[in-house]
This record gives sequence, C-alpha cells and structure tokens, in this order.
Amino acid sequence: MTEQSNYCGEGAHHHHHGHHHHDLNEQFEEVFSGKKTDEEILAHQARHAHHHHDPEHPHVHGDTKDYMSAVTEYRKTFPNKQQQIEQTPDPAVREMLLHMQEMGIETVFDRFDSQQPQCNFGIAGTCCKNCFMGPCRITKKAPRGVCGADANLIAARNLLRHLAAGTASHGARGRASMLALKYAAEGKAPIDIEGTQKILAEAKTYGLDTEGKDVRQLAGEIADILLEDLSRTVPDKHKTIYSHAPKERIAAWEKAGIIPVSPYHEVFESLHRTTTGTDGDWRNVMQQFLRTGVSFAWTSCLGSGIAMDCLYGLPHRSTSKVNLGALKKGWVNIAVHGHSPLLVREIVRLGQTDEYQAKAREAGAEGIQFYGICCSGLSAMYRYGGVIPLSNAVGSELVLGTGALDLWVADVQDVFPTIMDVAKCFRTVVVTTSDSARLPGAEHYGFDHEHSNIGDIKKLAEKIVLRAIEAFKDRRDVPVKIPQYEVEAEMGFSVEWAAKHFERGLRDIADALRDGRIKGIVNLVGCNNPRLIYEKHIIEAAEVLLKNNILILTNGCASFALLKMGFCSSKALEVTGDSLRAFCEEHGNIPPVWHLGECLDNARASGFFNGISGALGTPIKDLPYAFISPEWSNEKGICAALAFRLLGMNSYHSVYAPTQGAPDVHEFMAHGTKPILGSEMIVNVDTQQLVRQLVDDLNEKRRKLNW
Repeated sequence: MTEQSNYCGEGAHHHHHGHHHHDLNEQFEEVFSGKKTDEEILAHQARHAHHHHDPEHPHVHGDTKDYMSAVTEYRKTFPNKQQQIEQTPDPAVREMLLHMQEMGIETVFDRFDSQQPQCNFGIAGTCCKNCFMGPCRITKKAPRGVCGADANLIAARNLLRHLAAGTASHGARGRASMLALKYAAEGKAPIDIEGTQKILAEAKTYGLDTEGKDVRQLAGEIADILLEDLSRTVPDKHKTIYSHAPKERIAAWEKAGIIPVSPYHEVFESLHRTTTGTDGDWRNVMQQFLRTGVSFAWTSCLGSGIAMDCLYGLPHRSTSKVNLGALKKGWVNIAVHGHSPLLVREIVRLGQTDEYQAKAREAGAEGIQFYGICCSGLSAMYRYGGVIPLSNAVGSELVLGTGALDLWVADVQDVFPTIMDVAKCFRTVVVTTSDSARLPGAEHYGFDHEHSNIGDIKKLAEKIVLRAIEAFKDRRDVPVKIPQYEVEAEMGFSVEWAAKHFERGLRDIADALRDGRIKGIVNLVGCNNPRLIYEKHIIEAAEVLLKNNILILTNGCASFALLKMGFCSSKALEVTGDSLRAFCEEHGNIPPVWHLGECLDNARASGFFNGISGALGTPIKDLPYAFISPEWSNEKGICAALAFRLLGMNSYHSVYAPTQGAPDVHEFMAHGTKPILGSEMIVNVDTQQLVRQLVDDLNEKRRKLNW
C-alpha cells in the first residue's frame, strides 16, 4: 500500500509548500513543449509531496476547511436587493426596481436573494455531476469523487465545459451570419450584401485571387473559409488564425501546442475528454482549455464578426438617446433582444419604411420606434440608426416593467425565461425567432433548424412588424411608467473609422501611447452579475481609468452602464485626465470611451490592440494594454477574458471563477499562463483596488519600455 501513498489515507489530500506553485509553471512549459512526459512530471511531484497530520500545520492551500472559509467570506460580499436599490448608479434602474417591488413583480435580484446561501461547493468549483455515480463534492471526508477525480481535476473539467459552452454560443450565432452570407452570395436568400469595403479587405488578408471576380463571388469564398474554419474535422491549417493573428502569438500558441482544429472539433473534444474516466490529468485538461480558447477567439468571435461586417456593413459613427427616458408613449414600440442580427436587420429596416410607418399611424400610433436590449440592439443601433439602446440582459425585466413595449423580439442568448412573466403582466407580445431559443407562451416566427426557410426572411419580418402594430391596438389601456432619465451617447467606433479619422490612422494613437498622452488602452466589457451592485463596478472602473489618462474601449452588456451614465460622450472629458482629454479634444472632441458595439465586437478591440502594436513594432504582451470585466457572469465571459489573455494581456475581474477549492487550477488561472502566454488573471472584489492595481501594472509596462 505504501507505493500508492498518493492515493491512500491522508495522502489523498496532501498539502504543498509554496515551491510547488513555482514548479507549476515549469511543468506546463515541459508538458506543452514535450520536453518531459507526464510520467516524468508525476514522478517529480511524488518526490516532492509531503503529508501532515498536524491540524495546526499552516500550509493549508488545498484543505477543505481552508477553501470553505474563503468561499464563506466571499459570499459575505454579495449584496441583497435592498443594497442594489440603494447603490446602483442608474436612477432609472432604482426607480424601476421600486416600482416593480410595489407591483409584486419579481426580478433577477429577488431570485438572487431567494437562492442564498448559494452552494459553497459550486462556487469553489469542487462539485461534479458529469456522471450518475454522483453528484460528488470534495470534502475532508471525501477528497475524491466516486470515479477518483480530485478537486483539481473536477474544477478543470468544469471550467473546460463552461468554455466549450461559451465557444458554442458565439459560434452558433456566428454560423447563422456565415450561412446567410453564403446563401446571399449564391442567390439562395433575398439578403443584401452591404459590406463591400470589408469584403475587399478580407479578400486581400486571406490572399484570395480577386481577378475578374465581383463582390458577390468574393463574399461566397470568404463565407466558405469561415464555415470551414468553424466546422473543420480533418486537421488542416486554420486559415483565419494564420492570416489574421500576430506572428509572435502564433509562435507562442504553436510552442504550447494549442493551435485548434476548429471550434466544432475543440468543443466536441472538450466534452469528450471531460466524460467519465477519460482525461484524468488536470494539466492536460487545461491545455485543452487554452486550445479551445484560441478557437473561440479566432472563429467564434473574429470569424463571426467578419461574416457580420461582410453581410451588414461596417459600423457608422452616430449618436443616440439612451436609457428608459427615451421610451416614447403613443408609438408602436418594438424591442429587439438577443445576439443574432440576421432577422433583426430585416425587422428594423422594414419597420422604418414609409409604408410601415404609415400603417402604424393608421392604427392610431405616432409611428414605429425600435429599442435595443443586449447585443441585437447594439448591432442594429450602430448600423441602421433609430434603434435606442435601453438595457443589458440583467435589466431586461425592468424595461418590460415600464409597460411601454408592444412587442419584444427575442432571438438567442441572455434572454431570461422570466421575461414571459413580466410580459404577461403588461400584455406585451413576445416573439421568438430561433429554433435554438423558444419561450413557453411566446409566439414564434423564425428560421427552422436547417435554415431551409431563410428565403422567407422578408415575409417573417413582415409578420413580426404587423404583429407589433396589432399588439399596439390591443394594449391602449395598459398603464405606462417611464422614468425620466436619458442622455445622448456616441457609438460606432472601429479600426476602419480610426484609419480615416486620424491623419495618420492608428499611428497617431500609437504615438500618443508612446509619448504618454494616452497612458494605456483598456477593453472594459463583460456581462453583469447580482453578486455585485448592478453596474456600479463598471462605472467605478471607468472613473479610475479615465482619471489616469487610460483610453477605454467598450462593447456588449457592460457598455450599457457607460452609455447610460454619460461616459460615451464628449461630456466625459470633464472627468478625464489632462493628457487624454487634450488628445481627444485635439482630434475632434471625441469621447474618451469608444463604443465598439455588441459583445462579439471584442474582435474590434483586438483589432485596435493588434494594429497599434504593429504601428509600434512592439508585441501586444509588452504594451500597456489590459482587459477588464468586473461583473462577468456567464460562459462567454470566461471565453472573452481568456481570448485577451491568449493575446498576452492581463485580465482583471471582481467575480471569482469557480476554482477556489482547487489550488493548482486556481494558481494556474491566476499566474500559470504567465510563462506560456505572458499574461495573468487578477481578481479583487474591491473594484477600486482592482483598477488601481491595473493602473500600476500598465505603468510598470511603460517603465519596462522606457516610456
């Protein structure tokens, strides 16, 4: 039995001295580079493992009591609904929370309170329900699951499954745009191809032969490349990675052995290796975690973005009213909610025509007005105008609670099922448009599973707009409450915009970064999480960053807080440091926060980081760049943070990943990627402290560059 001491008795949950964490980085280097076999590394671990029976022993990195205590303290930081009401920065949110409370209508924040206390094992990442011998949880009495998986393996497998889900999420809705681009190019769908500039640029980047080909032909070839990269099963060169990613990064990923086959394959493989009795080495699981992350970044995210820009065109710089005060009484009010712009584009375009505006007036309305919830709204907003952004996903119930919406178009992702309960209270018609995302009680007008009816896209849009007019007529007696808070915001920033706006394009930004007028560039994004005060931590981060002359890029759910609170406006220059303010004023009085669009437009942020890096001739990992998602909450949030760490940028958060009960995985997520990728993950529930550390880290990068 002594030969098996690592699995017997107290050895099953042995403790490690600090030197193990130093070795961990070397182990990953060795595994990924192939310098040592797993057996050699495991033997090294066994030689350095030691076991203690003394309950007073201070080294308790992996002790159940230790991590349970940490998680219990973490849970104490979670706010309740009353604290949300008192501290959320948007007065419109506060007013609607009180209004809905008076009406007895529950929201996200009520349900979060009802779930307390949440499971320590789930928060710590030490609960496994992958098979039906369980569910299992790691405790002092049971340091391994029934199958033998320890805390590190369980946490690593859980993380990989979360990442696979996020990769599939962006990839699935990106596939819809890729297919639409292909079908439009082939004449199989009556969809206009509007992204001529993007198509020509991508044809050049992919190295396509353009001789004698029109835009439609090139669009079809690009669609085929994107679909191949998305769904490849036979290993081959990933065309988007090798044509778009920085060469320095490709070399790092090749060395680490994390170049993917395709998102389809890596998600498939991730689910495979996390099944019962398959991959038993948490380090190997985390290598697949990184590999799947690369597939997410360069196909699920960038590939999807390329398809959308080719099909729908590039963003337009524009301004819009923002927040609930922009809701209009007496209009046919239509909200678009979700992440798939395909049918949304046709709905918005049709509803904005003179013909359908006249139909609305015939029904007694002033006209038709569109509003944006989550990313479908942001995508439509910066492309077509006339779509007023109101809220991210967590606040969607509050928007419905105004009673002002006649019809709610729900496509995919971040559409909570309880919107149906609120909609029923106010007789708002909810329409679903995707076979992937149905809601009980909603009407459905959408594409089938095979997208075989994509040719009917205009007819579907017509049915939905007419249904909204009908709903308006049926809801004339519904009481409406609209909080009177609205601001004007600017959006539609992109690399292409910068190339035209600045005299020397990205070189002007690069020069300002080098000479210190811009101290750093940060991508401030992410979803929202009721573990924190709603939207407060995003605002706190922005205030500190701007004060320290750091240019902010933003998109997706987090950007709604910045839009609503005036940060995406030149008025925000009043709270901006002197040098960044001077730079923005010199170049057209532009805002210090550049709104890039929806969450998929993280690809636009990476385009800025890559382009400025190229202009400076300095690798991304060495530049004063950072990614911060203070309030992240879902699988796509894990993917987004990892995508930027894969570029070599640190990520900063005020919500912990579920790894606190798995010391080696926790350490790897925090620091273990430094020697592989050049980046780390920093977590602090005190967002002001977190951002001060971020600023210090950027200043240290500047010091190393002698800037």
